[in-house]
Amino acid sequence: MAPGQKRSRFPSIALGIGFLLGFPTVGAYQDMVSLVAGQDIQARWTAVVERSVAGSVHKAEMPFLNPDAPAAAVSGAGRLTPGIGEVAFRTGGKAAEGSDEKNINRQAKHGRLVKTLPMAPPRLFNAGTIFEQTSLLKAEPLGETLMAFVDPDIKGKEVQIASAFYIKKKQDLGLLPAIAELVNNEEGDILPSAYAPAEPDYARASPFASILRDENAGRFIPPVPQSDHPWARTPLPPDVFSEREQQCLTAGVYFEARGEPVRGQAAVAQVILNRVRNPTYPNSICGVVYQNEKWRNRCQFSFACDGIKDRVASPKHWQMAKDVALAVTAGRIWLEEVGTATHYHATYVHPRWANFMERTKKIGQHIFYRTYGGGWD
Repeated sequence: MAPGQKRSRFPSIALGIGFLLGFPTVGAYQDMVSLVAGQDIQARWTAVVERSVAGSVHKAEMPFLNPDAPAAAVSGAGRLTPGIGEVAFRTGGKAAEGSDEKNINRQAKHGRLVKTLPMAPPRLFNAGTIFEQTSLLKAEPLGETLMAFVDPDIKGKEVQIASAFYIKKKQDLGLLPAIAELVNNEEGDILPSAYAPAEPDYARASPFASILRDENAGRFIPPVPQSDHPWARTPLPPDVFSEREQQCLTAGVYFEARGEPVRGQAAVAQVILNRVRNPTYPNSICGVVYQNEKWRNRCQFSFACDGIKDRVASPKHWQMAKDVALAVTAGRIWLEEVGTATHYHATYVHPRWANFMERTKKIGQHIFYRTYGGGWD
């Protein structure tokens, strides 16, 4: 261009119009008002300029735009304008609440290691205060009486209560199951060695029992009522447990009732022993079993005077009769249905004396009787 020639403004104007049409939005930080006010261009018409409140203190905050909220003053967002003074901007936004980092609640966050702390008991039920709680339920004060000693209800029953917790030891008698089922007395007589305890029971025995004991202590006495014959409430003679006496009783059971059930054999043994207790008969087992044995077919037990030699054909039945004889003698077996019977006969015969006696029970092939007066009749 030659010196002195005027520059044309049209290209500059055209270039400006082109930039205006090509870039309709504000770029970067060119619009500082929008940056300070926290609003976009569409809401710029809400920004006004007015005099700041005299004496107000403004705190610098960056609000976020909320067009739905009423307009509020932006604390600290203002400037000092010549001729006007302190000027604050108004906008429809509200103050920023801070970053998300400050809004995270970490109070309940702990480490990976868990610690277990002992829990204290409730405060109202600590030791020493339970009486204070129960005292609230009392209607009237105790007065001067703080404690009273009352006789316990169990006074005099200490031994009875202790015995209730005592476990009785069952002695293994080595009996056949059929005989063991009939055992209804665990105590029994103390004289037979087969049933004698191996050692004294110090848990129940008194240290003075061996000195101040009754002569019949530990002996078996049949549990008969008071209305029964008096002789029934006496123990057997001590020698009934001798080998000879038991041999005679075993023979009586074997030859009289070996074909009977165990209960029938025990009933025959009980009749023989009842006669031993009865003063009308001999006071020994052998004397009762073999009474009048010299009288042919007129003795008390038919096998003793039938003229047939007594032979044991079945050792198994003999052993059973022996066990039954000892169990009944020791009082381990007592049949109430037989009671104090002293007579019996087979079902296929009917002797004359049966009409003058009281019938008690039929067991197996035998019918048992007791006398009315306690003797022979």
